[in-house]
Amino acid sequence: MFCYIIGCLPQILKMRKPQTTIIDLAKILKVSPSTISRALNDSPLISSEKKKQILELARSMNYLPNQLALSLFNKRTKILGVIVPEITSYYFSTAINGIQDMVADYGYKLMISQSNESYSEEVRLLEAMNLVRVDGFLISPSSNTTEFDHFKKVKDYGVPMVIFDRDCQGFDVDKVVVDDYAGAFQAVDYLIKTGCKRIAHISGPENLSTARHRKEGYIDALKINKIKILEELIVFGENSSSETGVACMIKLLASKQIPDAVFTYNDAVAIGAMQVIREKGLHIPGDISLVGFDDEPYSAYFNPALTSVWQPVYDLGMLSAKILLNHLESDKVTNGFRFETLKPELVVRETSKSIF
Repeated sequence: MFCYIIGCLPQILKMRKPQTTIIDLAKILKVSPSTISRALNDSPLISSEKKKQILELARSMNYLPNQLALSLFNKRTKILGVIVPEITSYYFSTAINGIQDMVADYGYKLMISQSNESYSEEVRLLEAMNLVRVDGFLISPSSNTTEFDHFKKVKDYGVPMVIFDRDCQGFDVDKVVVDDYAGAFQAVDYLIKTGCKRIAHISGPENLSTARHRKEGYIDALKINKIKILEELIVFGENSSSETGVACMIKLLASKQIPDAVFTYNDAVAIGAMQVIREKGLHIPGDISLVGFDDEPYSAYFNPALTSVWQPVYDLGMLSAKILLNHLESDKVTNGFRFETLKPELVVRETSKSIF
């Protein structure tokens, strides 16, 4: 993958040797810079002999075109800005792979950075990428992004943008998300069908759209199956880490009547919860069934293997990039905004019982 990482640019620039410029070539050949420029662009105004001389010198001096100058001339940089909460997670790295595979054949490169779930960092990155004139943005907002003025400002500049994975309710722009509600409903409904009645939910941060939709799916699955909703069985994690799973599971097991199943916000939280359940001498799924969300690759290799909700993350990245390319490569003016929802799927493994 060819990409730029914003934070590394200052160090990279310090290490670089001064690049050969058109002016350098012009001084050596004692011609005007415009003559050099015309020759490099194969202008018919320059003789074949002079072109050959200039091109040979340019090659020998490792001359590279000034991409910023070219972008100002062409009004295109062929660079797309990608901002995600974190780069190293399987989820977002897979989405980025989908983006890269979609845009590569169109000659676009990616400038990628992570907000680290920080609103202020997200604003800074957006402004920095806008200054280098990226052609468009693909953004998964941070968990602390509740205001969208920075997105609106870029949109008002006429720079196309696609929001993916996490919704920004009230902000009109193209969006691609996974149906978190449907995935959660499917998971909890399955647990109920296996005989579980006291099903707990470890939710993600309340301000995340993904966490809200998964909690809504959990609640509606209980309602439709006529199972009483108990607030004591719903706990909110500060983040989506395994440490959160540990802390929340300890809290759930401290109640007088422990749950017989737990549906977690994601797989990392489920792994933390699994550790606590084992330490208490309880069995999975004999005493407590456990279901995660994301279906990370490692989930199938735990003992017992984790039941989880699979998400089409690669397709999420590809479709987001395709929508952005439609804006950049098409002459047609599109009216309205696209809101695409991809369907998840429950993958049943060993941490949940079989349906009776």
